[in-house]
Amino acid sequence: MSVDAELDRFLASVERRAFRMAQLALHDADDALDVVQEAMFALVRRYARRPPEEWPPLFWRILSRRITDVHRSRSRSRRLFGFLPMRDDPEEEAPDPVAQAPADPATTPEVMLSSHDVSERIVEAVRQLPLRQQQAFLLRSHEGLSVVETAAAMGCAEGSVKVHLSRALARLRELLGDLHERP
Repeated sequence: MSVDAELDRFLASVERRAFRMAQLALHDADDALDVVQEAMFALVRRYARRPPEEWPPLFWRILSRRITDVHRSRSRSRRLFGFLPMRDDPEEEAPDPVAQAPADPATTPEVMLSSHDVSERIVEAVRQLPLRQQQAFLLRSHEGLSVVETAAAMGCAEGSVKVHLSRALARLRELLGDLHERP
């Protein structure tokens, strides 16, 4: 398989997860899409000739940095233009049809509604995490990267990854503690 085909396959495999991660962090689908595309272009431009096993941590690191850049840019904008009124009706985000599709056609509407409610609570809880905790949680738990790979992706020490993940899990347990009590 050619390097280009292998790189295309890698990018296709991370595209949806990267978008979801960026969307959780940025709370905006358009910004998330931009950040993911920029990260993909940067990987192709700078690291396409690297061995394929190096691509995952490189890609997640680029994506994490792009997300951080957007956060910083927004922070600067709020400081400079914070006196301007906010829009009353922010553009509502379109639901993801794949995420809404039932896994089992025999699932009852009640079960689907309950499952959707739980999913929404989890997403909202992850959104409430500080950015670094959010990144550590998603890269370790959702993407399955090792501590070493996560540290490389986040540009920090392995110990920092462990601390961020531990704090994220503790906070998620606080926020979602009553989920295990539901029928």
